[in-house]
Amino acid sequence: MKTRILVAAVGLPLLLAVVLALPDWATAILVAAMCVVAVYELLIGAGFCTQRRVAVYAAWAAILVCFLSWRAQPAVYAMAAALVFFAALFGEMLAAHAKLSFQSICVAVFAGIVIPWLLGALIRLRVMEHGKFFILTAFVLTMVPDSGAYFAGRAFGKHKLCPVISPHKTVEGAIGGVVSTVIFMAIYALVLQKAFDFRINYFYVIVYGILGAGASMLGDLTFSVIKRQAGIKDYGNLLPGHGGVLDRFDSTTVVAPLVEVLLLTIPFAVK
Repeated sequence: MKTRILVAAVGLPLLLAVVLALPDWATAILVAAMCVVAVYELLIGAGFCTQRRVAVYAAWAAILVCFLSWRAQPAVYAMAAALVFFAALFGEMLAAHAKLSFQSICVAVFAGIVIPWLLGALIRLRVMEHGKFFILTAFVLTMVPDSGAYFAGRAFGKHKLCPVISPHKTVEGAIGGVVSTVIFMAIYALVLQKAFDFRINYFYVIVYGILGAGASMLGDLTFSVIKRQAGIKDYGNLLPGHGGVLDRFDSTTVVAPLVEVLLLTIPFAVK
């Protein structure tokens, strides 16, 4: 627990420094690096694919997806890049069909395109107007539900939420996670209103809090299922006490694109 707290105490300020103090390209580089690590964790670390060339193709695809999220290039470039990626993967499968399964190819596509596109929402949030404030929204909706659920579960937890997937999660903890997220989201919105002159729709704030907490739990449980199917405890050990990138940012894969969609449809803060 001490290691976990120490890593969080050091890592969180560094993360916030990159996304808030540096230009948006720094966020793009950081997310791209996270996605490359995630590719390795899912394909090699979790054992879904042992062909390292496939992992390299997926890593390059992840970098390109993050670049496209940063620069917002026309869709034709994304389509062309995807075509090259698919051609490389299917070429590998044809060359080593006895060793490389179609399932491995599908996991490579998930690792190289889907996960980077989901995490790439952090980049797309950052490049929005007032993006520094909106990327923080994603972090609030990612971090608070986990902590709120943990403390509420420790204090009141009696009924298991999904004992097969995650034995320690409880219904009471989940409710505590939702309530704490709505409260912290309202506090953050109030800060934006009072300190930065944003116009706030507090009904939308509640919507963000409820949906964000649900999305955070969904991401956490989904990647827990993948770990169980792979027969591993953690995706990696890059972050001592936390595991790998996919262990720490599993919730972000769902929360970040949700925040992006909500901001584009029902923005809670307008300036």
